[in-house]
Order: sequence, then C-alpha cells, then structure tokens
Amino acid sequence: MKIICIGRNYAEHARELNNDVPESPVFFMKPDTALLLKNNPFFYPDFTEDLHFETEIVLKIAKNGRHIEPAFADRYFNEISVGIDFTARDLQAKCKAKGLPWEIAKAFDQSAPTGTFIDITSLSNENINFWLDINGERRQTGNTKDMIFSFNQIIAYVSKFVTLRIGDYIFTGTPAGVGPTKIGDHFEAFLEGKKLLDFHVK
Repeated sequence: MKIICIGRNYAEHARELNNDVPESPVFFMKPDTALLLKNNPFFYPDFTEDLHFETEIVLKIAKNGRHIEPAFADRYFNEISVGIDFTARDLQAKCKAKGLPWEIAKAFDQSAPTGTFIDITSLSNENINFWLDINGERRQTGNTKDMIFSFNQIIAYVSKFVTLRIGDYIFTGTPAGVGPTKIGDHFEAFLEGKKLLDFHVK
C-alpha cells in the first residue's frame, strides 16, 4: 500500500506558510513504513529540532482505479479517519532552499499516525468537522467545506498519474493551525466528535 498526501488544500494553511494557493492538487507520497497504527507511541526523531503536526482527514481506498472521473470518485472509498502528517520543518526548509525534494522531512518512519477508520455513511454531515487536542488543549480545527479540492476532485486528479489500489490511504490536507511537537505531548484527534486517534510522543 501507499500513502498519498495532498498539500496546500486549505487556503489559510497555504497562507500561514507563505505558499501560493494551488490551481490543481499538490501531492506527494509516503511509504508504508510511515504508518503508525493502533495508537502506538510516536518517538520523536533525532534528526530534527522542529517537528510540526498537521492534522488531516484520511480516506481509505476501497477499489482499484485509474483515470477516475470526478462524478464516480466516491465509489472508490467508503472509510474515513483522521491522521497526523508529521513534518520535520527544519529539514524541509533546507531542502526547499536548495531546490531539492523534501521526502526526508515528510516520509520518515512513523511520520503518519492514523486513527481507527469508520464507515463514511455513519456521518450525518456532508461538511465534516475534525480537530486535534494536545495535552487536553484544542490546537487545530478544520471542516471539509474549507477544502480547495474535494475528496472526489483529489481522487480523480491523483488517479491520472498514479493507479489507486485497495488499501491505499489519502491524507487530504491540513487546515491552518499547524505547530510544533515536543516530547511528552498527548495527541487526541477527533472526527465529528468521535475520538479516532490517541497517542503519546516519547
């Protein structure tokens, strides 16, 4: 399986990082070794001093597909969760300054903690609320109505370039409010009031 991540999909987040708002989805990938499941602890890596959290809704692909039309894209996923896209911001900045790829800042081991998946039909709202609490304090909130590109648009666009396989994950972008992580933090992430992710940083 693979993890596909969408960047700059909330305008306010793009602006907070001084990035342009994209005209088409921006995506990159993480390997399966980036997954952190079952609320296992996340171990702060020793190669960064500026690790940031980015809270995102995650889709699980349920059907193989390529060149998917937007009108049919909702047939390709039926489960949803919330996850954290950890980013070594200092490494990312160094790579960007040199015009280099920045997978080392995004794709490292355990950089994608992912919560329990639920059936998307169990959600009553079309516009989905999600949020992150750290140490009991609300740190990031989002709603899918603020996405630049919808779930269906993301799936259609990515599938032009990369075949989607059953079991692939798509991280759909983070809203504004990203921030630093420190050892000892307790992460709890929610989707429509349901806590789907709960882990500690060690």
